[in-house]
Amino acid sequence: MIATSPEARGRWTQRAATASMAVALLLLLLKGWAAWRTGSTAMLGSFADTALDLVASAITLFGVYIAALPADDDHRFGHGKAEALVALIQMMIVTASALWIGARAIGRWQTGTGAADAPYGIGVSLVAMALTTCLILYQNHVVRRTGSLAIAADRLHYASDLLLNAAVILALIADQYLGWHGADAAFGLLIALWLIYGAARGAIGVIDHLMDKEWPDAKRAALVNVVMRDADALGVHDVRTRSSGGQDFVQFHLWVRAEMTIREVHDVMDRIEAELERHFPGLEIFIHPDPEGHRAEGAR
Repeated sequence: MIATSPEARGRWTQRAATASMAVALLLLLLKGWAAWRTGSTAMLGSFADTALDLVASAITLFGVYIAALPADDDHRFGHGKAEALVALIQMMIVTASALWIGARAIGRWQTGTGAADAPYGIGVSLVAMALTTCLILYQNHVVRRTGSLAIAADRLHYASDLLLNAAVILALIADQYLGWHGADAAFGLLIALWLIYGAARGAIGVIDHLMDKEWPDAKRAALVNVVMRDADALGVHDVRTRSSGGQDFVQFHLWVRAEMTIREVHDVMDRIEAELERHFPGLEIFIHPDPEGHRAEGAR
């Protein structure tokens, strides 16, 4: 079920961002202690990633607060783009942390420095994985209810943390128990590459959102199908769609019979808008009626 009202959506996203900050703060303390105790590059990379997660979650909390603000005279379409801006900042933070971790790992590889006290690092990583899993499950629930880009981007950090913590465990085991003393640096470098890949993938979606990319073809087709179910809808053209945060917008030209009165056309549009609202909750709709067959120059 989607939370359609701005107030409900704002409450859900702000709770999720606050939960992310709480988990990140706890993990930061645990991983800081483990990195100091083990001297592991992989653990240090995990600590740095968590520190940036905390910063990113704080930015997310601010972003979803702004996005939840109602439309005003200066922002007639609302403040939903704040979520995309926040998500883009998060991707930049993740990329910066990955570059730092990669440089650190290469340095450790060259010096041949290994890790120590593996059980401490392994234990902390297992605790981190358990806490992160709980947070991700909650974030999944919030994203399903709100469609929040910012929370989805925040979830990316923590989803990558599961792999990151698993890599730390494998690095410590290989380094201390299997005698492969380059494992810690190797896994640290792999973690850095994974983070860069995740950031690049996430950034593509965020940029598409900021650039008002059209809805996916299947979603656009579903919208047109709903419109054309009305007996008085003779055709649809020049359909334009976009999203802002969790808010969807659509505008299109509707062909109706040329002899219809303004009142009759208005009634048709009211029916279509009500049906679209039922299938696409929270959708903001603008319909331009045209006599059947009319198409303005440049229309699609």
